[in-house]
Formats: sequence, structure tokens, C-alpha cells
Amino acid sequence: MSVPEARLVLLRHGETTWSRQRRHTSRTDLPLTPAGEAQARAAAPVLKSLDLRDPLVFTSPRLRARQTAELAGLAPARIDDDLVEWDYGEYEGITTAQIRESVPGWTVWTHPVPGGETAEQVGARADRALSRAEPILAERDVVFVGHGHFSRVLIARWAEFPVREGRRFALSTGALSVLGFDHDARSIWGHNLTARTEPLEEGTR
Repeated sequence: MSVPEARLVLLRHGETTWSRQRRHTSRTDLPLTPAGEAQARAAAPVLKSLDLRDPLVFTSPRLRARQTAELAGLAPARIDDDLVEWDYGEYEGITTAQIRESVPGWTVWTHPVPGGETAEQVGARADRALSRAEPILAERDVVFVGHGHFSRVLIARWAEFPVREGRRFALSTGALSVLGFDHDARSIWGHNLTARTEPLEEGTR
């Protein structure tokens, strides 16, 4: 397959109060901020420019993802529980800087998450989601609406990298990545695409 024939598009949800504050957000079900709603709407023309083929849309069940899908013009969307964010366990609601006060050098990619998911568990979810999407790509494009860290895991696993290599794919709120094929090899065709110019929100959730 080649890029005109098959694309898997990842859309990260728009800004929430916690993502703006760089607080880890998984199970906490926050709505979008007004800025996040604007980011979600701004994704619509980017999606339109991709000229997707009758896309089948899947979304995380979290409110911030569902709102993003609707505002980006991706309704109706099917709920997929595998698209939820990495479970941060005891680190839910706190920032990387706060965690590093007791665990120097901590990142979700390289260190344990007490009470949360392991990299292996998150990778298994990503692989399940990708294995369901790939057969669909023969007929139509697929869009996943979800979260920052989990979308980066999806990118890493699509490229056949270990989960930890998701650290190399910073993804802003409201941004898209485009995955596909080149001469039958899984490829990354576009990353961190937005309709606006702003700094990357490294470290946000």
C-alpha cells in the first residue's frame, strides 16, 4: 500500500486546564478549555486538506477526546477503550517537575509509574488498536482521536519501534500525525500538523 491508498490519522485532543499546567491526565475526565475548543475546530481544515477516503473514526471515551472529535467534524465516532491515555497511577494530576523532586530524571518513557500502567501494557493496547485498524485501511482511511502519550506510543509501535521511542514524537494539543505505507513498509508521512504556528507543548498531557 502507498500513502494515497492508506492513512491512519492520529488527532490529539485540544487543551484542558491540566494539559495547560502540564499535569499528567489520564482517568480524570476534564473538558476542553475555550482554547482547546478552538484547537479542535482548527483541526477541521487540516483534516479536510488530507482528502481522507470515507474515514472511519474511533475516539477515546474521555470527554476531552469526544469533544475534540465533534468539534473537528469527525462525528459520528466509535468509542474505543484501548485509546485511553497511559494510566499514570499515583502520578495522576502532578507534573514531571514535581515527580523529579523525589525521582530525579523521571520520564514516563524510562521509569516505572507506581500504580499505573507499564510500558508493556500500554504497548499491548497500542498494538491491539493498530491491528484492528490496519485491515480497514485497504478500503478506507482511519482516524484515532486520543491523547498525547498514547498517540506517541501508537506512532512508535506503527514504526515498529519500542514503546520508549515515543519520547521522540512530541505532539501538541490539537495536532495530527499521519501514518501510512511506503513500498509496503509502515511509514510516518506527517507529524504534529496544525493550522497554527506555536511552540511545541513538550511535557504536556
